[in-house]
This record gives sequence, structure tokens and C-alpha cells, in this order.
Amino acid sequence: MRRKEPCSTLSIRRRKEKITPKRAKMALQWMILTYVVAAEAAIAILLTLPSPKPLKSRFVSLISLALQPSLFVVPFSAFQLLDIYWKNEHRLMCTGEICTASERDRYEKSIYKAQRNVILCFAACLLYWCIYRVCKYYKEIQSIEEVEKRYKDQ
Repeated sequence: MRRKEPCSTLSIRRRKEKITPKRAKMALQWMILTYVVAAEAAIAILLTLPSPKPLKSRFVSLISLALQPSLFVVPFSAFQLLDIYWKNEHRLMCTGEICTASERDRYEKSIYKAQRNVILCFAACLLYWCIYRVCKYYKEIQSIEEVEKRYKDQ
């Protein structure tokens, strides 16, 4: 007859680390968000580097056209943040002496991943906002320069 082991909160969820379709989908979402943040960071750097005026003007107009379709990153990040919050509220805690070392490690790893993903979501939204503001400021500067040029011509 089998003897039952004491049931810890994480031993209920104990299973081999397999990549299920659901896990692959979640990993894909975070990889997409990581690539979006990397692209936004590169664009923000390119926007803030000094460059010749015609080149800068064309680059800003190109980025401005791409800003509206790339707004998807804000609701996508918000949804991911809600998902992290829900998982955190319903996460099984590994407390007590019943937890094994591997269960504790898995629990801590999931906490660290969640923290990393929260930072990633906030970075995506912050970088989008920064790119939007830089483009808007550049367009305002261009319009002010045009007004100044008209006043000088009069």
C-alpha cells in the first residue's frame, strides 16, 4: 500500500517542466514585447542623436506615421500587467517547511520572472510615450521656425 506524502501547496502543482502550447504562447508574448521595447529604444536613440536637418525631418515624419499603428503596445502591456497581477493574486505560496528546495527555487524563479515582465511592460509604455513626445516637440519646433521665417520675410 502506498503511503501518501504530506501535501505542500506547490507539490499539488508539481510536474515536469514541459513546454506546453500555453507556455509557448506566453513566452512568445514576452518575446514580442521584448523586441518591441528593443525597437523603441533604438528609435528613441536615433531620434535624439544630432543629425542633418533634412535627414532628421524625414526620419521624424516616418516615425510619426508609424506611431499610430504602434499604439497597440500600450493596451497589450496593460493586458499583460493585468495577467501578472491576476497570477500573483492566485499564486500558490511556498511557505512552511514542507516545501522542498526545488519548489522554493521554482517559486522564486516565477517571482523574478513576474518582476522582470512588469519592468518590461512599463518600459514599453514609457518608451512609446518618449518617442511620441520627441516627435511632437520636433514638429512644434518646425512650425515655430516656419512662423519665424515668415516674420523675417515680411
